[in-house]
Amino acid sequence: TEIMNTRQQCKRIYSWVGRAKSSDQQLKTFQYRGISIKSERSLTEMCIQLGEFVLVEGENADQPFVAKLLKLYEDGSQEKHAVVQWFSRITELPLNKRKLLQREVSPQEIFLDKAPGYDTDINVETIIKNVKVIPLAPKEAVPVRSNRKQIFFVKESWDGKCFKPLSPGSLSELKEAEKNKRVGSPSPLTDCQTSDFICSLKAETDRVTRSTVKTKNVQMEIESRHSASKSSLSKERHSQRVANGINTPGARKKLQLNSMYTAILYPIQKMVSNINTSNTMQNLLLVFEGFDFSLQPEPRTPKTPRNATPRIPIRNQATEKPANVLEEARLRLHVSTIPGSLPCREEAFQDIYNFVESKLIDGTGGCMYISGVPGTGKTATVHEVIRCLQQAAENDELPSFQFIEINGMKLTDPHQAYVQILQLLTGQKVTATHAAELLAKLFSTPGPKRKTTVLIVDELDLLWTRKQDVMYNLFDWPTQKQAKLIILAIANTMDLPERIMMNRVASRLGLTRMSFQPYTYKQLQQIISSRLNHIKAFEEDAIQLVSRKVAALSGDARRCLDICRRSTEICEFSSQKSASGLVSMAHVMKAIDEMFSSPYINSIRNASLHEQMFLKAIIAEFRRSGLEEATVQQIYHQHVALCRIEGLQIPTVSEIMAICSRLGACRFLLLESNNKYLHVRVRLNISQDDVMYALKQE
Repeated sequence: TEIMNTRQQCKRIYSWVGRAKSSDQQLKTFQYRGISIKSERSLTEMCIQLGEFVLVEGENADQPFVAKLLKLYEDGSQEKHAVVQWFSRITELPLNKRKLLQREVSPQEIFLDKAPGYDTDINVETIIKNVKVIPLAPKEAVPVRSNRKQIFFVKESWDGKCFKPLSPGSLSELKEAEKNKRVGSPSPLTDCQTSDFICSLKAETDRVTRSTVKTKNVQMEIESRHSASKSSLSKERHSQRVANGINTPGARKKLQLNSMYTAILYPIQKMVSNINTSNTMQNLLLVFEGFDFSLQPEPRTPKTPRNATPRIPIRNQATEKPANVLEEARLRLHVSTIPGSLPCREEAFQDIYNFVESKLIDGTGGCMYISGVPGTGKTATVHEVIRCLQQAAENDELPSFQFIEINGMKLTDPHQAYVQILQLLTGQKVTATHAAELLAKLFSTPGPKRKTTVLIVDELDLLWTRKQDVMYNLFDWPTQKQAKLIILAIANTMDLPERIMMNRVASRLGLTRMSFQPYTYKQLQQIISSRLNHIKAFEEDAIQLVSRKVAALSGDARRCLDICRRSTEICEFSSQKSASGLVSMAHVMKAIDEMFSSPYINSIRNASLHEQMFLKAIIAEFRRSGLEEATVQQIYHQHVALCRIEGLQIPTVSEIMAICSRLGACRFLLLESNNKYLHVRVRLNISQDDVMYALKQE
């Protein structure tokens, strides 16, 4: 007696066909010739034999994989397995390799995939159905056929580097398999089954005929209710089944509410094609005698216009070239300009590159924690590493990988990280809770043909939650053997794991860390010079001045570039120009005064001693916690410590609350509007650099 695996929602039953053809008593494995798939929702039973072609569930519900069955066996734990030969659609191959074909590819054309690294042993329950694959000669054109017939054509192979015509041996083998293949269609019905079926069909047809007119308005209401989500309905159902541990067919026809042909006639047409008895044919035809299909409602024109998305008009003329040296310098010094190289970060670049490269070669996962104050080149260096890795993968020097990125600054809630990651990986958009379940399932189960994924998590500080579940999951997934996930986490605080994470989270990070120190004035000089690239727009003393000023304050390269850009504007439009016509120290000092002499800075300099001390305490607490938010109680502890160091009288709690209120009224601070007293949360409404500059003693 076969042990059958019933799938919960889909109600599919998988069982072996016949007895085991061979067995290995030592390994406790049994091999079989075929697998039977029954569905309780219909009268169909599908029998798939060795050598046939099948659809296998993939990560994308609408794009199942195509494979050929080579072996069917059951292991000692009674789990059903299959060994397959993979075939790939053109959409599954790397983008940079598709151009090697130098021709258009039909959606029904597949390629014999001989690329190494794919797992060929799969679970039988991931098999959806059998399909027909027709081999073609290299110069033979792919016929134009309907995708509904699930017919594929193959005439070339893919080895991971190039496309090749099928070898004579492979071509003859595929032709032999196609000749002996039985098309996967429902089993023929006996005359007794047909008679019972005709009776039930007649009753169902009468019911549909009587209720068509009555349900027209209901259908329109349903259609309107689901208009916003009908395009993703199948994906959402697939997501729910995966979350429940059920792998079910991803590519499934959608049943249209206004189509009687789809609901009744099409299934009958498929069944009639398998019934060879002439009497049975005549009985089935009598069922539809006098049936009026004019009751089918007319399709309604969608209200949403086709081109509803606004578009930016195409530029008619090319952008103008810089008119002078100063304008050229401004363009090159802009923070959004991608530099040709990243000076002063060569060692960090090599360490990150080696880490990711080793994981890609080994096919494993891992996590690197990258920290440093803002403006020290963390994100730029990581992006350059990814660009070089992608170039190496295109040159077949490394295995291909999938790259995705999220930014904590762009998320409305830390848990939205789950939603964004799932959408980037699979195209599905679900709720945060559901996305977390699907991602946990995805990274904990082996997936056929899964590539390594490189995920950049920028602004990690902002993904902190009270339970720390988001950070824990992010760093737990790469430890799963089947995940093949590499995470590069970027944060502004060097000791964030020890300060705000629990021990369980910090332990997941391991020892792979990278710290970016603030730029020194010599490094800032080198960065400016490399950006200008031999353009003589600044005097040497002017570059040294701005570099020293910024290095003494924060070492932020972005602030340094902004000051230099403003200096070129002042130099170009100033009536008092230097003798050389270049940006001088006077222009740089004027730009620095503009950037650091705002009304906020002047107000801070004229504030009371304890108000200035309170602002210092805020920055000290932010740096201690790694977050840009704190409660009044936490800031008060810092304020008391600073007063003891400076030898000042410690203010009372009431005085601290009054200071906090005054700074909030001046819009230096953003205060939480509630009655939590000492537990009110506080944020700075100005940059920390401005506060430090204003409080810096001359």
